[in-house]
Amino acid sequence: MQSSSLLTRRSALMLTTGIALTTGIAAIAVARSRAAEGPIITVHKDPKCGCCLGWVSHLQEAGFTVKTGETTNLNAVKKRLGVPADLISCHTAQVGGYILEGHVPAAALQRLLSEKPNAVGLAVPGMPVGSPGMEGGKPEKFDVVLFGPNVRRTYMSFVGDQTV
Repeated sequence: MQSSSLLTRRSALMLTTGIALTTGIAAIAVARSRAAEGPIITVHKDPKCGCCLGWVSHLQEAGFTVKTGETTNLNAVKKRLGVPADLISCHTAQVGGYILEGHVPAAALQRLLSEKPNAVGLAVPGMPVGSPGMEGGKPEKFDVVLFGPNVRRTYMSFVGDQTV
């Protein structure tokens, strides 16, 4: 009788473990599927640039999937993608048919991908203190510029990671 009871306990334990493992595997699959549903951001950066990695981390923390490609000839990439010279920053990215130049906050990118305006992309010219990847020091106000052949306007303004 006791061995029959022990076998039943083992069976219950194995069944419970199996259910837990199956649930865990299903949860991982759903999480990967959701990440795969979103667009992949391809970042073109100089191999020696640290602030670019800070920006990539900012995007990943916001739930974006990011792929980086390193090049020492970023000017050629910017020219090929049509980034205006006065909007240039330290890295360039591509996502969902748009170009991102510089330290564009995830909130601006989320809005861009939601609204899908007729434009080439977004830019944060220069390297403003407090922008994603440029943390440290007193954050300054900076604008995210929506640009394209027929449009150039302030899309959003930030101080650090806060919209203003």
